[in-house]
Amino acid sequence: MRITQYLIALILIGFFLQLFTAGAFTKMFEFNPYKAVSEPWRFITPIFVHGGFIHLFFNLFALFLFGPLVERAVSKRDYLIIFFVGGFVASLLYFATILIGITPPIPAVGASGAIYAILGAAAVLFPRMVIYIWFFPMEMRHAVIFWIITQTLGTFDISSGVASAAHLGGLLFGLAYTKYMLKEREGEWEYY
Repeated sequence: MRITQYLIALILIGFFLQLFTAGAFTKMFEFNPYKAVSEPWRFITPIFVHGGFIHLFFNLFALFLFGPLVERAVSKRDYLIIFFVGGFVASLLYFATILIGITPPIPAVGASGAIYAILGAAAVLFPRMVIYIWFFPMEMRHAVIFWIITQTLGTFDISSGVASAAHLGGLLFGLAYTKYMLKEREGEWEYY
């Protein structure tokens, strides 16, 4: 079984625990800015809780599409680093926007930051791969610019209900780590 399948299974288990514990599991694992410093696991655990079925579906759909591509292109260790450290950096940037007053101190949930890290890695590994954004074809190298712009702007739209800063943090980590990884292993990779 691939790592992506295990991650999807863990996220699904987390969602079912949310449903069957009447919110107790969510409260224990969400990124709560008031508890983040004293309970540092909250920088990682939001990956395993979601804000509803639609939120879960879109995150798992993106992970299902892009996770295996990145997983096949990098080592297991690097894939796990991209996913989990990407999720951590996502929470960290979201927390930073709260600390500097851009975002109100609202709890956050979801694997989006970690998945954006996977998208960032995919953009570095497969820059000419064509994807569709709102039915428009776009190469990954252009899509990543689009995401950086939209998530940066979204960070300042507090009415959206989306933790855009978390998405941005994950995306930037995925890009940076994958570029660093390729530079360290120059000559060992095929470029698409």
